Amino acid sequence: MDLGNFLRIEREGGGKSKHFVVHLEDPRFSMELTPDREAPDHIGKGVIKRICVPNSCIGNCTNYSKLISAAQEFFKESFSEPVPKDAARRLQA
Repeated sequence: MDLGNFLRIEREGGGKSKHFVVHLEDPRFSMELTPDREAPDHIGKGVIKRICVPNSCIGNCTNYSKLISAAQEFFKESFSEPVPKDAARRLQA
């Protein structure tokens, strides 16, 4: 799954920060995560607090399980060092 379809939003308030991972395309999918303080890097893949998916009478559980895994991987990667602009342009990222 392409991690470029995700966006991490961080909101600060009340001395705490909230992290949301949003899927930018269909299906309208978002997750609220907190960094995993038990992980060696104190972030890990995050601890899931909330998952928001559209209602469906059919239920696409397989698709959503793939999105959850990809969103957690994106959450972990979003805390890594940013890529320099020159490299991003060269890679067209």
